[in-house]
Parts: sequence; C-alpha cells; structure tokens
Amino acid sequence: MLHASQVDDQPRLTTMPSTGGIMRWVIMATLPGLATMTFFFGLGVVSNVVIAAAFGLGLEALVLRLRQRNWRPLNDASALLTGVLLGASLPPASPWWLIGIGMVAAIVVAKHLYGGLGHNPFNPAMVGYALLLVSFPTYMTLWPTPQSLWPATLGSQIMGSISLEQIDSLSGATPLDAFKHKADEVTASQFWANPPLPRGTLTAWQWISAAWAVGGALLLARRLISWHIPVAMLGSMTAIATLLYWLNPDDAASPWLHLVTGATLFGAFFIATDPVSAATSQRGKLIYGAGIGLLVIVIRTWGGYPDAVAFAVLLMNLCVPLLDIYTVPAATDPQSATGRTRP
Repeated sequence: MLHASQVDDQPRLTTMPSTGGIMRWVIMATLPGLATMTFFFGLGVVSNVVIAAAFGLGLEALVLRLRQRNWRPLNDASALLTGVLLGASLPPASPWWLIGIGMVAAIVVAKHLYGGLGHNPFNPAMVGYALLLVSFPTYMTLWPTPQSLWPATLGSQIMGSISLEQIDSLSGATPLDAFKHKADEVTASQFWANPPLPRGTLTAWQWISAAWAVGGALLLARRLISWHIPVAMLGSMTAIATLLYWLNPDDAASPWLHLVTGATLFGAFFIATDPVSAATSQRGKLIYGAGIGLLVIVIRTWGGYPDAVAFAVLLMNLCVPLLDIYTVPAATDPQSATGRTRP
C-alpha cells in the first residue's frame, strides 16, 4: 500500500507492504533470537511464545466481538507479534496464568482501550511486561541457568504447580543482575576475576544478543525499520556507559556488558522501533532512540531494575506526541498559491 513517509525536508510517497506483511516479517526476524534462547534455556522459551500468542489471538477475537467489529484485523498478525515479543521477554517456562495476565494488559488495556492498532500510545508488549515485573517480581526474576532442551520441571513450571522455592533452586542471576547487586567493596575487576555466575551464563547471553542483532539486520535489510532508532539508542548507551566507566571503572559496568547482555539489542531492533508508539520523523527518531539509551543507563546504574529497557521505552513513548509536534515538518499545501504550510 502507499502511505506518506515524513522526512526532514518534505513528505514523499513510498511503497510499503501491508500491515500483516510487515508483522509477519518481524515475527520471522525474531526466529534467530528465539532459536538461540531455546538452545541455551530449553523449550520453556517456546512454551512462553506459544501460550502468549494463543492468548493474544483469543483476546483479540474476544475484544473485536465485544466492540462489534469484524474479525478482519486478526489477519494483520499484530496480536500474534505482541505475543511473540512478550513471550520472548519472560523467563522461560513462565506459568500460563502469568503470561495470560500480561497479555490481558497488552491486548485489552494497552491496545484496545485506546482504540486498537494504530491508536495505542504505548508499546503493548512492554506494558504487559512492566505490569508483570511490578506485580510479580519474584516470578519475573527466575531466569534459569543454561540447561537441557527439555528440563525435567518444564511441565510443572508451565502449569504453575511447582513451588517458587523449587524454581529458585534452578535459576541464577543474569549478568546485569549479578553485577548490579555485587557487594560495594568488590570492584569490577575483582567481580570479573571470579564472577558469581553459573558456568556458561555470560556466553549464553552474548550469543542471544548476537542472534537478536541478526534479526535486526534482516529488518534493516528489508527496510521494515530505519536505522535511526537502533543507532541512536545503542550510540547513546555506548557514549554514556563509556563516560561512566571512564569516571569510575571500579563500580561502573563496561559498555560491552550493557550492549551484549540483557534485552539491549532485542529492545533496540524489536521494541523501540514499534511504528505506532515510536516517533515519526527522522529527527524525532534520533531523539527518541537517544532518550531510550539514556534512560536505560540511568535506570540500570541508579534505579532498582537491572535491565530497564521496558521502562525506558514506555517513558519515551510518553514523549512521542511532543517530539512529533516539534520534529515533523509541516506538509506544504499543494493548493496554496502562496506556498504556505498547514499547521
């Protein structure tokens, strides 16, 4: 379909695939990251995505029926993509009810209460994730150590019939979480000399980040996203993390740790670039991405959460209307003889 694409100087027409086509390509681009996560953390990653996608499609159909709308929007795959993104964000083998609550927040509250696809001011998957992180922090921090493809407790974890104590005994800290909660007297060099991480954990997260980067490269190659937001976000994070590391190398995390662990690359390519809740113009995207990078480092360094990508994206979603007002160029009225622009 044809749509107007805003650029810094003047609007132009570009040919873009349908909404459903874009959503399906984004889902395909998540496959390298999901496959790598599954390799290291087991089939609990797959169960998360399948359950979240099922909830997404079911809730979408239910709300459309309640709103007396036809079911054609189900074909756009947006609810399916929301399920994939939220499922990938949760600890593997999360209980079904936890995933269900997150998808209700994402589909019903963050999406349809604002009018449906194209009207939501916040990224739906991150609304669901943030709600779960605030409401159920224990479940949301139970990331497993690298394990077999089919863990013995997989079914019990999915059904929610295993105790938190049992799950906790199988889980371990992520690299960002371990570094953030290191003892004050332990310097960064001492921490990495004998890191309190289960064997293979840091390597697993680095490979997962690389896989998300491969998916992001596919989106860039297909021109389904532009480079502005990922480059601005990653560049901002790198610059600020480098400054903090230079000022205080004993306590600050290195730029490399910020970039290749946690949800940094997943967020840069798949979350921050959401076309509905992100800024519109090129300048706006650069400011938007840089703001996300700044907030990620601020929250990771001085806040209470070790990753912070979801909160950074949601906070910058709040700024998008203002960014669009001041960075989207006014369209020239073609019927105006004076060449004045519309407000």
